[in-house]
Amino acid sequence: MTEQKVIAVVGATGQQGGGLARAILDTAGGEFACRALTRNPTSDAARALSDRGAEVVQADLDDEASLTRAFEGAYGAYCMTNFFEHFSADKELEQAANLARAVKAAGIRHAIWSTTEDSRDLVPVDDDRLPAVEGTYRVPHWDGKAQGNRFFAESGVPTTFVRLSMFWENFITPGAPQMPQRDPDGVLAITMPAGDAKLPGIAAEDVGRCAYGVFKAGDEFVGKTVGLAGEHLTAAQLAAGLSGALGETVRYNDIPLEALRAVPVPGVDAVANMFQIIRENNEAYCAHYDVSLSRSLNPQLQTFAEWLAANKHRLQVPVGIG
Repeated sequence: MTEQKVIAVVGATGQQGGGLARAILDTAGGEFACRALTRNPTSDAARALSDRGAEVVQADLDDEASLTRAFEGAYGAYCMTNFFEHFSADKELEQAANLARAVKAAGIRHAIWSTTEDSRDLVPVDDDRLPAVEGTYRVPHWDGKAQGNRFFAESGVPTTFVRLSMFWENFITPGAPQMPQRDPDGVLAITMPAGDAKLPGIAAEDVGRCAYGVFKAGDEFVGKTVGLAGEHLTAAQLAAGLSGALGETVRYNDIPLEALRAVPVPGVDAVANMFQIIRENNEAYCAHYDVSLSRSLNPQLQTFAEWLAANKHRLQVPVGIG
């Protein structure tokens, strides 16, 4: 029997990394084996992966030596960072550099770097219509990952750059701005300054399955950027889908960018910049996220309606106005 190639999965106990770990483990006896990297190998999520046959190892994105040890002997590595753990693009850059050096030191033969849009590709850095955030960034939760691309490109490690669109899980994550809320009149609504722009989106589980498809394709996507999406939908279409899943009207409140910028919460300028870029460059933005390619990598790719049907039990409906 041919020895399985090990894929080391960063973030294996989270959403996208967990999707890849499960995709590998669902193909028992296949070409690949799963090595799950986590800061806490004793967590319930890590134990669940171990019970399914994953090799679970400890590693920390802030500890390059631990990453190198965790990658040693593996064929592939899925590399990702999480801006929303620390809200610092500079920290993401540091972690990206750690990952790139570690995959090189360990001799990884195919890395996937989970990245995003770079706002500078769509809006010039000297365009003063968008305020700078965190120094020179426009959309820090995009730009740190995107600027981290260079570390992998310069490392010489064969790398595929997987670019992610909006996660539909934002609609079921408490505290996320996409969560439906009740307006003063009692009607559920999603509120954002998206206009009639299309918003590429995808289920986090499908990101992992698509990444698995990239690894299965061998060298086909090495050196390339692959943008993932399950559908491109307007905010009004997203609201209509939520209405059907919840069995009550969910309307879309389209607010001006200025109204969002006036909300006194941290990070609001970054979110407003993001929506402004998407609205004003919608065709170019959407072109970066290929639904057909995503489906070829992952035949199980879900539409928004299919994802809603599978996750209806996780949708949280705020109580009515008393």
